[in-house]
Amino acid sequence: MESVIERIERGHFWKFHGGIHPPEQKFLTNDKPIRHLPLPKQLIIPLRQHIGNGGELIVAVGDKVLKGQPLTQNSAPMTLPVHAPTSGTITAIKDSVIAHPSGLSEPCIFITPDGEDRWRERQVCDDFHSLSRQEIVKKIARAGIAGMGGAGFPTHIKVNNKPEINYLIINAAECEPYITADDLLIREHSEAIVDGIKILDHLLLPAFILIGIEDNKPEAIEALRQATKSYDKVKICVIPTKYPAGGEKQLIKVLTGQEVPSGILPISLGIVMQNIATCFAIAEAVLNDTPLIRRVVTVSGRALSKPRNVWALLGTPVEYLLEQCGYQPGKRRHLIMGGPMMGFSLPSTQVPIVKITNCLLAPEESEIPADSKEVECIRCGQCAEVCPSQLLPQELQWSAKAKDYDQLQKLNLFDCIDCGACAYVCPSQIPLVQYYRVAKAEIRQLQVQELKAEKAKDRFEARKARLEREKKAREEKHRKAAEARRAAMNQPTQEAQSAKSAVAAALARVKAKKAQAADSDNTQGKPPETETNSPSTNEVSANATNTGQDPRADQKSQVAAAIARAKAKKQAAMAKAESESGQKQEHAAEEEVRQETQTDTMQDSDSSNAEGHNQDNVQDNAEDKALDKKQKIAAAIARAKAKKLSAQKAAEPGQGELEDNSSSNQDKDTPDEARAAEDDNTESQMTDTDTADTAESSKQEKIQAAVAKAKEKARAKAKAKAQAKSEAEATSEPSAPAAKTLQDQEVDIEDTPASDESNTDASADTSDEAKPEDQKAQRIAAAVAKAKAKAKAKAKEKAKARAEAKEQQQLESE
Repeated sequence: MESVIERIERGHFWKFHGGIHPPEQKFLTNDKPIRHLPLPKQLIIPLRQHIGNGGELIVAVGDKVLKGQPLTQNSAPMTLPVHAPTSGTITAIKDSVIAHPSGLSEPCIFITPDGEDRWRERQVCDDFHSLSRQEIVKKIARAGIAGMGGAGFPTHIKVNNKPEINYLIINAAECEPYITADDLLIREHSEAIVDGIKILDHLLLPAFILIGIEDNKPEAIEALRQATKSYDKVKICVIPTKYPAGGEKQLIKVLTGQEVPSGILPISLGIVMQNIATCFAIAEAVLNDTPLIRRVVTVSGRALSKPRNVWALLGTPVEYLLEQCGYQPGKRRHLIMGGPMMGFSLPSTQVPIVKITNCLLAPEESEIPADSKEVECIRCGQCAEVCPSQLLPQELQWSAKAKDYDQLQKLNLFDCIDCGACAYVCPSQIPLVQYYRVAKAEIRQLQVQELKAEKAKDRFEARKARLEREKKAREEKHRKAAEARRAAMNQPTQEAQSAKSAVAAALARVKAKKAQAADSDNTQGKPPETETNSPSTNEVSANATNTGQDPRADQKSQVAAAIARAKAKKQAAMAKAESESGQKQEHAAEEEVRQETQTDTMQDSDSSNAEGHNQDNVQDNAEDKALDKKQKIAAAIARAKAKKLSAQKAAEPGQGELEDNSSSNQDKDTPDEARAAEDDNTESQMTDTDTADTAESSKQEKIQAAVAKAKEKARAKAKAKAQAKSEAEATSEPSAPAAKTLQDQEVDIEDTPASDESNTDASADTSDEAKPEDQKAQRIAAAVAKAKAKAKAKAKEKAKARAEAKEQQQLESE
């Protein structure tokens, strides 16, 4: 089987699928030398002129720069710096329209040249073999060199790979119509181009170097042969002219016969490709320390009076180049950056020249196709026949219009090289390439957003994990610190003993403060602090263990404190209930007395105004009414006391069990009626606090005032009735019902609890003639006073005992 080199030497090459033969139109510029232009009035330098991100700014507005001075610096592998094309002053850094099909605006540096064109200091290298491989790669990177054939891929990344390279292919095909920049560059600077090829050979060490050039450039072919005649490793490959033979995959197919699979880079097949203009820039950067600040641009088209190739400084506005080449715009003004097949229309003449600009096309009206509307596809299939990437342009266009991005990727949209062959042959005038470019941009934007979302998710998960680790580390640190403190306190040293003493003293102070607060709360009738403000049993027990105290003694003190708190809460609740019930009883008693008084007054007035009745009946009725009124007053007082006792019993159902039962058996010689009153008052007195006594005394004062008022009204009525009785002619004994009522009243007085002296006085003073009843009331009052005195004494003894017990516990804990 014939080898690749043998086929090349014989001039036999492979063919790629599809392709077209559009009019070349290269004669407009291929017979004129490259022209050097004067400095423009202003240069616009975009920060990003390649595939990847722009560099980081290192200059500011107002800075003076020299020719070749870097304006940005590398901040990532896919970034490249830009340099000042001439000396001058930076007048602005702002967004401006760049060379892009959509007319995007991006950050740009505006430089006003000073006309001196002064260089920065450069280090010229006569022999690149004296430099290491890494030094050469750094020189290429610092020079900001990117692929100048149109892709703009950073060159230092491409040449920094060192796998087994079989073929280094130099692309000099320049297949697109009108463009002759590479053709003229080869003719005038073939020696420099060969130096660049030698540098690439030194870096990549390929087996063979193939220079692919179309057969429509005879002068350039001869110049390359003369420059490489002593360089046996280089093979000049003159291929047939066919568009787009200059495509990367297409040129590889023509020269080597290998198909590059979809999604695979040529480097994986042992092939590296570089453009002929890139080789010239590499030689300038490595040997002359000249960054990429200029390039050859073909300015062509029939609308120009002097079309030619020019050395254009990067950042030169398109308008300036057109003026230098005699642009004569017509009515249908149309400017294209790039060739007629792969170029794009310019939105403004202020767009600057960048690293990948190789052509500026200004056609006249006859060269511009007539405006024709897009019609429906007739399914002729010509687009598929000419597609060099063997795609299905018709289905791609349908999916692009439907924004079916998944289907576009299945159809290998990104294998399209935007050559425009499909649109060139379409009879329906469908701009297929424009559909593909828009779809590619939208897909790339979605991929960037998905990548950002994925990175944000990763950052969130990392932050969450970091916070969890920090939390666990803090907990472990605190645990170890606590263990170290406990271990230090348990050591038999003076410092440990002093630490224990300090902890014990602190606990004692805390307990003393709590006891003082509890006593003050009990005195004021307020509930003590809740348990949430005091340390739990487990915490106190742990503290006691750490300080060397007895946990059981501490538990007893806690139980005692809890019982004291419970009693204080009960007493406060009882005091509140008694206060409310007392107020209700006072209002009820006053209301009953007031109603009885009003009723008696009305009845007296009715009886005094009645005529024709017997005087004996009047006297009997008056006495009956007086007795009945006394009886009702006593009954009301008895009911109020009964309600009070029932409320007290409901408020503290188990109080009798907590109190000492010996109080009921202290004095056996007390009379029965006094002992009953004493028992009742002793039980209430043992459970009432000072606040309850205060409420009781205020209640008694109100009841006494109501009773006194009732007594005065009763005396006034009695005097009026006495006067009526003296005027009566005949006297009679009290009737049987009246006597019975009096006896019932005496029984009620005896059975009424003697806890309230005011009630007893009210019963005793209702009649001045009831001396036995007065004696009985006095005895009851004496018994009540004696019971109260005993209860108070016993309460003082208990309080004293509790205080001594607390002091003893504190001493034991210390």
